Amino acid sequence: MDEVLGQLAAVGPFFTVPYGKEPPGPGFRPLSQLYGAQLGPYVTEVGRRIGSGPGRVAASTAQLGMASRLWSLGLGCTALAGRVPDLGPDRVWWRLPGAGSLQLWLPEPEYLPAGSLGDNVLGNLDVLDAALRERYGVSPKVLRGNTASALVGALRVLIDRVPGGAAVEAAAALLADGGPLGGTGTFIHEEGLGVAFVRRSCCLYYKVPGGGFCGDCVLRTR
Repeated sequence: MDEVLGQLAAVGPFFTVPYGKEPPGPGFRPLSQLYGAQLGPYVTEVGRRIGSGPGRVAASTAQLGMASRLWSLGLGCTALAGRVPDLGPDRVWWRLPGAGSLQLWLPEPEYLPAGSLGDNVLGNLDVLDAALRERYGVSPKVLRGNTASALVGALRVLIDRVPGGAAVEAAAALLADGGPLGGTGTFIHEEGLGVAFVRRSCCLYYKVPGGGFCGDCVLRTR
């Protein structure tokens, strides 16, 4: 799996995750701490960076970013190795640098069957989502839509660079009617053309000054 994580780093920054016995610098803590006492300061910082202030828009943006990071890692390992790292909140560590996006680190990762991808990532995000709903009043529909949008976004980047058949199948199952993300939007995959998605909710980023609409936003078709 060392080779797999090295290959993923070449796909892009959201797929890059250092791993090993020692963190790649000071300040790393388990995600469970970010989802607890550190959540308020983190959402405040996200709001400062995007210019929205520390409210629902910043909370939604923070969740979308985390979902993108976790799906990138999980889908990438599914495509390249048929296994996924354990991505539980205590198994993934984080730090926020002075500039740039959240950094992750896997301390001596343990690997699970590829079929556990959905439970693995969604179990992590369930903890974050519960905290965001309680503290910021972000709608469950918005958060589920963010999770689905992040899944498809990670998939689009991945299959442009590596063979992604297994990842496409995993994403399609998660987004299908009856799947854990069923009803969040319309997912299309055409061999040779790639994937597309139109969600049935909005991440609220349009409320950021100059933010506009995302490519898969439901408001673009209204």
